[in-house]
Amino acid sequence: MISAEHEARAALMRAADVGDTIMGHLVTQYGATGAVDAIRTRTLPPEFATQETQQERPRDLTARLNAWHARLAAANPAADLEAGEKSGARLIIPGTPEWPTQLDQLGPSRPLGLWLHGTADLRFSCLKSVAVVGARSATAYGVHIAAEFGVGLSESGWTVVSGGAYGVDGAAHRGALVAGSPTVVVLACGVDICYPSNHDTLFAAVRDQGVVISECPPGVHPTRARFLIRNRLIAALSRGTVVVEAALRSGALNTATHALSLNRHLGAVPGPVTSRMSAGCHRLLRERKAVCVTSPEEMIDLVGVIGDDLTPQSRAPAVPRDRLNESTRKVLDAIPARGGAGPASIAVKAGVGLDAALSALGGLAAAGYIERTPDGWRLRKQTTTYRKASESTALEPPPIAEDMDPTQDPPVPDEDDLARREDGLPGPEDGSAGGKRDRQSEGDGARG
Repeated sequence: MISAEHEARAALMRAADVGDTIMGHLVTQYGATGAVDAIRTRTLPPEFATQETQQERPRDLTARLNAWHARLAAANPAADLEAGEKSGARLIIPGTPEWPTQLDQLGPSRPLGLWLHGTADLRFSCLKSVAVVGARSATAYGVHIAAEFGVGLSESGWTVVSGGAYGVDGAAHRGALVAGSPTVVVLACGVDICYPSNHDTLFAAVRDQGVVISECPPGVHPTRARFLIRNRLIAALSRGTVVVEAALRSGALNTATHALSLNRHLGAVPGPVTSRMSAGCHRLLRERKAVCVTSPEEMIDLVGVIGDDLTPQSRAPAVPRDRLNESTRKVLDAIPARGGAGPASIAVKAGVGLDAALSALGGLAAAGYIERTPDGWRLRKQTTTYRKASESTALEPPPIAEDMDPTQDPPVPDEDDLARREDGLPGPEDGSAGGKRDRQSEGDGARG
């Protein structure tokens, strides 16, 4: 059942330009049906006319009223609503369950209504949403980053809002679709118009999984002015906006300006300093208008709820020597990579006592860090490479005796073992038969 309010707003959407603040004031004060009656009779309420003429930049109300009247006379709101219903589109207005209440922050420039075409609920989808915007002529870097943001945000349960254009917009929408979450396309034309035309397949997928929206009536084609005015909806629908790539003169920066005016979070992705397509992002960062964002997790951390959406702290990969105690690390740093050095010279170079040096040498040898040569101790050549550690785990050190704790000082070798080393005889760390017999007799594994 089509209500009178729906029909009145559909008529006004034909009469006024999108974002017309004078029409917004008129509807706010007198309602949609009252505004329609005033336009048809070409008689604005006197108090309203007085109020508008006292503005800082008064408009020509007579010319505006004549334009509204001419367009309204040619409008057929009932036919618009019927055609939209047949094509699968629907008109939502303020106060209906699907209306996103955050749009009310736009004040007089709030849309009179929104045409929707898709399966997703717009209000529910925008409860946790991020606008991903950027250049149409994006570089390969920008397209890649936008797709990563689309996938990452969607996998975390966040809706991606964008304009459906070439470049960054399209990549972000496709990333969201791959992750299986709804995405919102905000058009600068009617929902029955595919612009850009090559995105017909993309928009069809969005309608199946998300929703395509517009404040323009069906059949309306895009203009430059409508693109810029449309950007305020992208910023208003989402909790925050991230600019992936933008030149110094870019529609994405226009969206960023709207986000700032609405007190929304704003992030910017840095790019190569030689790329003009990242110059706009760098200016936002330099002027401290945006926060540097390099991953979907960081954007969620920016716009999310404190305590629920924090991104994990980035840590450098752990390496085995991180687990060595301080004195052992000093000894290891003092051991040459070529040739060899005796315990006394190593102790002096490391700045530790001889007993501490001997203890560390034994543990390092058993752990596979060093080896003994005729010239003394030297670093053991590593023939294997370590895999890159994840952020939550550390690499295991080289094979070590099970009863040896790498976080503690290496065990002190026994007196017999020290005597063998001073005499140049093979010890437990060597692969000799004598070493094998010692290990068998001790039964505790290598302790040199």
